[in-house]
Amino acid sequence: MFRLTSLNLNGIRSATTKGLEPWLAAHAPDCMCVQEVKAQQADIVGKFEVLAEMQGYFHFAEKKGYSGVGIYTRHEPSDVRIGYGSPEFDAEGRYIELRFDTPQRALSIISCYFPSGSSGELRQAAKYRFLDEMYPYLLELKQGREFILCGDVNIAHNEIDLKNWKGNRKNSGFLPEERAWMTRLLAEAGIVDVYRQLKPEATDECYTWWSNRGQAYAKNVGWRLDYHLATPALARHAHTESIYKDEKFSDHAPITIDYDFTLQGS
Repeated sequence: MFRLTSLNLNGIRSATTKGLEPWLAAHAPDCMCVQEVKAQQADIVGKFEVLAEMQGYFHFAEKKGYSGVGIYTRHEPSDVRIGYGSPEFDAEGRYIELRFDTPQRALSIISCYFPSGSSGELRQAAKYRFLDEMYPYLLELKQGREFILCGDVNIAHNEIDLKNWKGNRKNSGFLPEERAWMTRLLAEAGIVDVYRQLKPEATDECYTWWSNRGQAYAKNVGWRLDYHLATPALARHAHTESIYKDEKFSDHAPITIDYDFTLQGS
C-alpha cells in the first residue's frame, strides 16, 4: 500500500504548533505533499527538514513568508526536480517533483501550489498564465511517466465542490474559465481527479478549505480546493480516501488517499 497525504500548511511554523507532527506519526503516510510552507531554507534547517521520520524536500519562494511547497517522504527518491521551468512561477516556489523510478517504471509524486486570484485582477491574470503553462507541461509529463500531483489547485471544479456555489460564480476559484480548465485537464488530457473517482457524489464531506471569515468552519461553508490528480494507471489503484477534520492544523484539511501499489514497483 502507498499512503499519500496533501496539506496546505498555511505556514509550516504555524501548523507544527498545532499538533501536526504527532498526527503524522500516528497517521503514517508514505509521502506528504505540502503547500504554502511560507519559509526559507534558513527557517527549515534544524527544525523542519524531518517530520515524523520523513525527510523533506522543498521549493522555496524568493519572497519571504510566501508560497513554497515541499514533499516529506519515507522513501529515497531517484531524482528531485525543483520547479517546472517557468521563469515567472518558479520564483514563487510552486512545484516540486520527486521521482521514484525503477527499471520497470517511471513514477513521480508532485506537490504543487496553484496561484490564488482572490486578491484582485493582477493575481487572477497570473493564475490564468500559470494554468496556460501547467496544462501542456502536465500533458507532456504524462507521455513519459506516471504521476500523482497533489496540491492546492485553488479551483472548485463543480457545484458540488463548494457550499455556496450560487454566490461564488463570479469569484476567483469558481470562475467559468477556471472550471473549464479543470474540465479540459480531466476530459481531454486524461488526468483523473482521484477523490471524485472514489466519491463521485460527496458534497458537504468533500470540503478541504474554509474561510477564516465568520463561522465558515463551524457551519461547514467550505470549498474543495485540494486534489490528487493522477495518471489513469495510478488512479485505478486508489481505494480509500479520508479528509481529516478532527484537528485543525491550518485553514485547509489534509486529504489522504491510499493506493494499492508501492514505490518499489509492485
